[in-house]
Amino acid sequence: MSEVLNGSPNGRSGLSLVPKTDVKQTAKDFKSDQEVRWCPGCGDYAILAAVQSFLPELGLRRENICFVSGIGCSSRFPYYMNTYGFHSIHGRAPAIATGLAASRPDLSVWVVTGDGDALSIGGNHLIHALRRNVNLKILLFNNRIYGLTKGQYSPTSEVGKITKSTPMGSLDTPFNPISLALGAEGTFVARTIDSDRKHLQSVLRAAAEHKGTALVEIYQNCPIFNDGAFDPLKEPGVRDDITIRLEHGEPIIFGAERDKCLRRTPTGGLEVASVADVDPAQIVVHDAHHPDPSLAFALSRLDSPAFRHTPIGIFRQVQRPAYDEQMRAQVEQAIEREGPGDLAALLASGDTWRIDG
Repeated sequence: MSEVLNGSPNGRSGLSLVPKTDVKQTAKDFKSDQEVRWCPGCGDYAILAAVQSFLPELGLRRENICFVSGIGCSSRFPYYMNTYGFHSIHGRAPAIATGLAASRPDLSVWVVTGDGDALSIGGNHLIHALRRNVNLKILLFNNRIYGLTKGQYSPTSEVGKITKSTPMGSLDTPFNPISLALGAEGTFVARTIDSDRKHLQSVLRAAAEHKGTALVEIYQNCPIFNDGAFDPLKEPGVRDDITIRLEHGEPIIFGAERDKCLRRTPTGGLEVASVADVDPAQIVVHDAHHPDPSLAFALSRLDSPAFRHTPIGIFRQVQRPAYDEQMRAQVEQAIEREGPGDLAALLASGDTWRIDG
């Protein structure tokens, strides 16, 4: 297992180039003067409060933080943050944030998106941001429904979901955002829940420090169009038996009585077993820093529409060169070799001509 330095295995923090503030900050400093307008009971309120509460711990200048959103209920987020923000277009927030992060290494860039925005029209932009490993953080609010457009099924809605657009039940097999991110070679992939602030903030801290793209899927309740979608993960009598809390370097043991564990099957998969029936050496130890994402992917497949078992926490956290860092290095090499260049001269060069009169 590899060592973690400043939130990144064997590497420096993704915030190392972002200016710090000498002024003590509180959550109030990150609240804008805009009225927060989501439906009563929406999980977005809890996520907003968690973000506003943890950002002061980073000690960054607010003018060097930027939130970029697409379209959807979650995309109101930048209005409520007393930082810079960009309410962009449907599905394109990762592309816009890529340009910002690549050109401004002094910024902490965050993308706020939903399961519809990110995984439908924005799916291509999402996977390429993950593949490139741009230094930005993506918060994917997953409520398994289209909320802003009033309750159509989304790319994460379960098979058979009855909605306004699927009155006889959805036929689509849903995306698993964690599996998708791992398949796109994401270097930081995590899942958390809107109602568990302590867990949510711990994941956000790790994501903020990560150098490269961090994707955090947040299970978020929509009380109007998909209320109770994640209730099994929140009910005291049920949640501990189906929720698997991932901790790097720790044996994967769970259950209200800590009597369940994960072990490898003969074919290399994972299965749930009783701790009493398993040799301790056979219990799977979570290694989020392993370069091979096979274990992380196997863990992501334990989730199911019936919530038989749902892992939460950091699935993968590894270091790979950040796209923007490599791009800037190439630019510096080109300038050293060719000189700073002249944009006007370039535009007027080659197959161009001037017509007078």
